[in-house]
Amino acid sequence: MTTPARARLRELLASRQLIVAPGVFDGISAHLARRTGHAAAYLTGAGVAASGFGLPDIGLVTQTEMAERARMVVRALGDVPLLADADTGYGAPVNVIRTVRDYQDAGVAAIQLEDQAFPKRCGHLPDKELVSADDFARTLGAALEARTDDGMLVIARTDARGPLGLDEAIARANRYAAEGADILFVEAPQSVDEIEQIAAEVNAPLLLNLVIGGLTPEQSAERLQQLGFAVAIHPSAALAHSALGALTAMCRLRGIKPDEFLPTKPEEFFNLVGMAEWFDIGQKYQPAAEGRSA
Repeated sequence: MTTPARARLRELLASRQLIVAPGVFDGISAHLARRTGHAAAYLTGAGVAASGFGLPDIGLVTQTEMAERARMVVRALGDVPLLADADTGYGAPVNVIRTVRDYQDAGVAAIQLEDQAFPKRCGHLPDKELVSADDFARTLGAALEARTDDGMLVIARTDARGPLGLDEAIARANRYAAEGADILFVEAPQSVDEIEQIAAEVNAPLLLNLVIGGLTPEQSAERLQQLGFAVAIHPSAALAHSALGALTAMCRLRGIKPDEFLPTKPEEFFNLVGMAEWFDIGQKYQPAAEGRSA
């Protein structure tokens, strides 16, 4: 049975008014999104990894951990629709089926899946690796068939812009739209021209990710509305300010200035929760001939 939140998300999309969804990652951020009147919210995997588990966004948080966080956030949001990050689906198509079912049971209004290889990493970090478009089409097919409530939407994200270029990213987005994805998400365009090209050449409802200090230039809601984007997510808006407030308070208690700790881009933020150390661990156990491709 379609929930009120899922029905509301479909109504919002049908209105063709840009949906601005702040990133939420815990109970208080979800309550604040609802109480401040936001039409929708976005469960940020990076935010859940950092705030909930003290980990960087490099594929270390599990399916069950994310599904349980989604369930708690849905309860706090009430009828406000939640768009929820599910990384790569956490495995092969059979694992994706379980992920979709668990997210559906948690009450999310839309589940987001991406075409990175596992372990994935934040879309605004370098050295991402992809699966083939054919492989992701199988993932997407499994996700679409796993739904027992068509009211829950499926967001298909491609990270091809970095490794393979914008033309391939657009081609993949259109391929995933043809496969049945409800919303398309081309991650990390690097200029206003690229944002405009995506809007012109992808024939499907579009989502844009605006990360503080990330690769994509900041855009106003008015401009994205003019370009025809359906959704703008701001995953780091609340997270960055929450971290800054905590950092300032911690430094004040010690009588020191926070300047040396302040991150200005995603990799610096993730280093606060140990990304450099985790990369060293990963490198230690890679076969000598292997390495992440650019």
